[in-house]
Amino acid sequence: MKIDRRSFIALSLGASVGINFSPLPWKLTDDLSIWTQNWPWTPVPERGEVSYVRSICTLCPGACGIMVRKVNSRAVRIEGMRNHPVSKGGVCPLGLSGLQYLYGPARIKTPLKREGKRGEGKWKTVSWDEALNAVTKQLSELRANDEPQSVAWITGTERGTVPSLIDRFLAVYGSPNFIRPAGAHDTLEQAVYLTQGQLGTVGYDLENTDFILSFGAGLLDGWGTPTRMFRLHGNQDKTRTIVQIEPRLSDTAAKAGRWIGIIPGTEGELALGLAHVIIRESLYDSEFIETAAAGFENWTDESGRARQGFREMVLENYAPEKVSRITGVPQGTIEDLARRFAQADKKVAIFGRGQGSLPGSIREGLAVHALNALVGSIHKAGGVSMVSDPDFAKWPEINMDETASRSRQQPRIDGAGGERFPYSRYLLTMLPEIINAASGDSPVKALLVSEANPLYTLPDTATARKAFDRIPLIISFSTFMDETAAYADYILPNHSNLERLQDVPSPEGLPYSVIGLSKPAVKPLYDTRHIGDVVINMAKALGGFIEDAFPWDNYDAFLKEALSDHWRQLNSRGFVEIRQPSSELAPYEFATASAKFEFLPSTGNNSGGDEPAAWPQSAPVAIEGDTQGFPLVLIPYDSIRLASRHIANAPFMTKIIDDTVLKKQLVSVEINPQTAGRLGLREGDTAELSTPRGNAVVRVHLQEGIQPNLLAMPRGLGRWGFPDDWYINEKGVNFNDLIGPRPDPLSGRDTAWGIRAQLTRV
Repeated sequence: MKIDRRSFIALSLGASVGINFSPLPWKLTDDLSIWTQNWPWTPVPERGEVSYVRSICTLCPGACGIMVRKVNSRAVRIEGMRNHPVSKGGVCPLGLSGLQYLYGPARIKTPLKREGKRGEGKWKTVSWDEALNAVTKQLSELRANDEPQSVAWITGTERGTVPSLIDRFLAVYGSPNFIRPAGAHDTLEQAVYLTQGQLGTVGYDLENTDFILSFGAGLLDGWGTPTRMFRLHGNQDKTRTIVQIEPRLSDTAAKAGRWIGIIPGTEGELALGLAHVIIRESLYDSEFIETAAAGFENWTDESGRARQGFREMVLENYAPEKVSRITGVPQGTIEDLARRFAQADKKVAIFGRGQGSLPGSIREGLAVHALNALVGSIHKAGGVSMVSDPDFAKWPEINMDETASRSRQQPRIDGAGGERFPYSRYLLTMLPEIINAASGDSPVKALLVSEANPLYTLPDTATARKAFDRIPLIISFSTFMDETAAYADYILPNHSNLERLQDVPSPEGLPYSVIGLSKPAVKPLYDTRHIGDVVINMAKALGGFIEDAFPWDNYDAFLKEALSDHWRQLNSRGFVEIRQPSSELAPYEFATASAKFEFLPSTGNNSGGDEPAAWPQSAPVAIEGDTQGFPLVLIPYDSIRLASRHIANAPFMTKIIDDTVLKKQLVSVEINPQTAGRLGLREGDTAELSTPRGNAVVRVHLQEGIQPNLLAMPRGLGRWGFPDDWYINEKGVNFNDLIGPRPDPLSGRDTAWGIRAQLTRV
């Protein structure tokens, strides 16, 4: 068998991935437990009665079922729940680290009040009564001054009863500013709404597909539910093809059947280039197009004006030879891939880069979703479908006073849902600039943050920190002393994920609904409180209509009432599986004005009306920086071994990072050997990395599995504010220190997949 250079790289990385995701390293965790005992904060259980608690891991959005093993009252091990419909007994490195998050020194043990400057690390321990009185007093004053709209709450998700409880609080208080980070699923859901008129989450029936065309989704790098992806890969047979399209040979690309390198930022053009071949050679699903599609062919509108259809637009503008020059993908590869994808029995195209934290452009989301429509993969086995959020929680109606009603109608502070971006629900990345650009006082006078860490995850963290400096009151509900908590005025610590009760909605990408119940495995170790209880207590302290909207004594009572129809099953099994009726998945039924799939959405160009639009013609958003001062391009990548959202790596996870990624305190930047040779750089050299947003000292790692003139750096490092014995402070660089946001002109969401850079040996 002949192995060329690219195949050898893929084989080498693939072998590494295969070892890392096989059962072998989890056997090694028994040996790793030996060195973990050397940490003074790691508990050593006594001999005693062994029991198990069924729960759901909430450390990432994957929502895996877990079994927590206990000896007496102490949790000693986390295992997978074998009968869980999604994870089926699997646990990822983050989930396995759960006990370190429970017992580790990063925990906040009691309410804290800031003393000294923000971020200085000086705190005063206060009682819950004192902290809640101080917070509710300031919230009450803002409401009395007719400024409830100046309050904002940033949380990690809007799904589940805890975020719904928070949004209910904001509604009766009078604030429209419930904000969460946007991701690729937001962009895809908007693309689906514009073309299909349907709301819900996007699900992929990957278990039944034959051909997965991934436009950069890190299927083995933490996308969706990691354990579901590992199982699919481990169980795949020769009939399933996975093609990974991305500029860097990731773990997913290495294990895919085929990796196609691409110039970053041109994925949408490639999708339309594939569409060109499918249309030109009549490989599309003619029954779907003729029966269920609108806007595919040219047409004449009611006023007699000729309109260009999707077919002609694609054939005119996206010929393979032209797309090849734009994307760097050979013309023959484009044509061959289009044919293989269209001719597969069950196929699906997946939108989103890495773990899906970057929203990307609506134009790109529409292009990828159009591929699924062309080949008839919408609401089909092995394809993509919309999953409606189950309406199972029972909520009593709320009444609002005049202050709340009036203030709730004010525009959102982040600009989402306004005239400019009417179909975007959350625009967190725009918030810092909006605050910094305001003349006079900050438009946000009180900011509450839970299950989120914006001072780490927002691009251009220096600008975000400047904006936070202008906010008079910041309240964190963090379980851990993270970057945002370190910048707060008050910290009201939440229970850890193994100490609290809460429902856990389905993870992203699942083609049906699974509601899990995260049950407390141990009693709270410290003077912390469930955030649901704190929200209820704050409402009762504010009184009036706000108190009336929260008739429950505590969160436990509220949850049991809200989930009453499913409570018994949730409490006993740990989850409820809800399948949609087949009638709701009819492939030819859509909720658009035409009752068809609209290739040319009537609201895709922000024209302000319902007039049918041409395909969004805005060019891809250019990355920041010029080619003169910054000749290279820096892109991020995600890894299953690096927690890159609001939670930082536990020591166990940091221990398993390769030294080609992190060595001592320096993070490695991947660079193609040819590019490195031109710059006079060698393996292991120390270099200065510069972008228009910042500078960092890094190590050089030569990697043939990356396109020339590109640099790649992992997300998840560069943390600060944590205790020294958490072993994560100041290791590497936060990628967000080096990049700024690039708003999509059609949605306002961030499209910054990279930034211009320079790398110089020091």
